[in-house]
Amino acid sequence: MFAGEPASRIVDHFQMIRYSNVSTSPAIQAYKPHAEAVKSAISGHHDAVSGGYLLKLPFTTIFEKLQILRLIATSMKILGPNTMFYLVAVVSDFYVPWESMAVHKIQSASGPLDMRLAQVPKMLLVLRKEWAPAAFCVSFKLETDKEILLEKADTALKTYKMHAVVANELSTRKEVVILVTESGKVRVYRENDQPVVESPLIKLLVEKQMVVAQC
Repeated sequence: MFAGEPASRIVDHFQMIRYSNVSTSPAIQAYKPHAEAVKSAISGHHDAVSGGYLLKLPFTTIFEKLQILRLIATSMKILGPNTMFYLVAVVSDFYVPWESMAVHKIQSASGPLDMRLAQVPKMLLVLRKEWAPAAFCVSFKLETDKEILLEKADTALKTYKMHAVVANELSTRKEVVILVTESGKVRVYRENDQPVVESPLIKLLVEKQMVVAQC
């Protein structure tokens, strides 16, 4: 999943193709206006891989995603409050249950298609209570309607016992987010030299985690 790769936050795969120039030599060069961004993305990726900081676990279905989350959480349970779950993977709120999936291609000759979707299981509370109860857990709440954003974030914080919820509006999510915790709400803005808001957000979350770990 492209969204799960840190380097893609700077330059995604499709931008990488548009920003690159192929010449007669074997080397591939980035167009000058985008050279620094491409260099930063590639360097960051290689540093993370060579340093052992990045492990990519691809998944296709919601079933695979939840199983992977459970395995990771139970494996890291021993680390207690030194673990942070930064749960940003975008998953649909609805899915097709396994038993309802068609075995073969659905034929258009059968006419209009009626589909009934089930709600994706809410596993955040299970993560907090059973899989990794001492870990610092951060979830995200993305909305297109800013009028309900903070209300939904507050509800998620209380319902799933999160340490923090990152509230972000779809149209401004790369520029500003609101970090919602029990102690209050803090607006976090993108730094001028960064393409997204993630750097100051991560710094603030680490500070919050250290406070919780010392309690």
